Amino acid sequence: MSTTPDSAVRTYITRHREAFLEDLADWLRIPSVSADPERAGDVRRSAEWLAAKLSDTGFSTTEIWETGGLPAVFAEWPSGDPSAPTVLVYGHHDVQPAAREDGWHTDPFEPRTVDGKLYARGAADDKGQVFFHTLGVRAHLAATGRTAPAVNLKLLIEGEEESGSPNFPVLIEKHADRLACDAVIVSDTGMWSRDTPTVCTGMRGLTDCQVDLYGPDQDIHSGSFGGAVPNPATEAARLAAALHDADRRVAVPGFYDGVIELSDRERELFAELPFDEEEWLRTAHSHASLGEAGSTTLERIWARPTAEVNGIGGGYQGPGGKTIVPSTAQLKLSFRLVAGQSAAAVQQSVRDWTAASLPAGIRHQITFWGATRPCLTPLDHPALQSVVRAMGRAFEQKIRFTREGGSGPAADLQDVLGVPVLFLGISVPSDGWHAPNEKVELDLLMKGVETAAHLWGDLAETWRTA
Repeated sequence: MSTTPDSAVRTYITRHREAFLEDLADWLRIPSVSADPERAGDVRRSAEWLAAKLSDTGFSTTEIWETGGLPAVFAEWPSGDPSAPTVLVYGHHDVQPAAREDGWHTDPFEPRTVDGKLYARGAADDKGQVFFHTLGVRAHLAATGRTAPAVNLKLLIEGEEESGSPNFPVLIEKHADRLACDAVIVSDTGMWSRDTPTVCTGMRGLTDCQVDLYGPDQDIHSGSFGGAVPNPATEAARLAAALHDADRRVAVPGFYDGVIELSDRERELFAELPFDEEEWLRTAHSHASLGEAGSTTLERIWARPTAEVNGIGGGYQGPGGKTIVPSTAQLKLSFRLVAGQSAAAVQQSVRDWTAASLPAGIRHQITFWGATRPCLTPLDHPALQSVVRAMGRAFEQKIRFTREGGSGPAADLQDVLGVPVLFLGISVPSDGWHAPNEKVELDLLMKGVETAAHLWGDLAETWRTA
């Protein structure tokens, strides 16, 4: 375990807190909205601001990496120790769209602090969580007397995450040699709550598609022809109904091939969390929970693969009736994937299942929109244990474990670089990612700084021991 003095770290953070927050506010004022083409210049300005600030922090290399879209920032600070591990920190500097009329109390790009909370678009997602690493590494140096980090430290901060990271896989494949590392730290995540600090150990993957069904060459009279020809709207409904069996398991043959099942220990850890299903249902705006038999709600949303009907349509949708057999129908499906599943294999299974399920006279076309890989870090991985110890020192309490039901680009880093991905985030659900009045709680932000200050020494010692 790192011997970095906790008091020395906290003293340094306290002395530099205000200057750190002033710098963060300057960055938050840049409206780096990647989804808005008119904000492309602001996204570039955000990248340039961050590159300059990382240089001021002490990173010997800071570069703006061009993509097919908006720029990313790369920075590197070698340890100088030939036995030191290399760690890559991932985050993003683009933000979601925001406007006062969306329900913000003030200008979303004019940061304000109220009752220990900093409100601004990007405060939590993800500028605040990227920026705490700058003060964290400086606190690490100050407390240890080092002139360089205990690890070879790299940062990759992309500019298109809020637009689906369309150019990210190509970017990391192109620069795989520069990004080579022993572990990736993702600081674009959160915790269970401010009273229950947690580390995320995995994210689900995703693949989604549209199934277009074609029957008669045109809409036809349901009296003259109905009951004697195949109806594409009926077949769309039959496909949707056949997607799950009576136990709510996905009925597509081969769908579960390779799934890494939850261990008994992971189930025990999930059960330790203070989960209130009624409160969760209120957050979900749902009136009941429902899912795969034999799994709890948390297991269903974190560690089980799923299939969802995202949309279904076809035929007449106007007022009153129109007695037709429609010529076309559509079905939109999405599949959340867990560790061990192959997106390509799932896509092929869906294609085969669809073709086998449709009657003669129904032609179809399936369009998949790409895929995001799942990722999972074993609980006993030494790098994960370093993150847990560093957080434990900062929060001074037991750190628990979660997974993330959503999907992100972290798995691309794991797949291309061939290293474990660890999640270090301090955001809480009330921070309102993507919503009006997004905020970050300043005491938790400082805990993130403190965690980063302890992490690099712990990782260096863990690797030497391993």
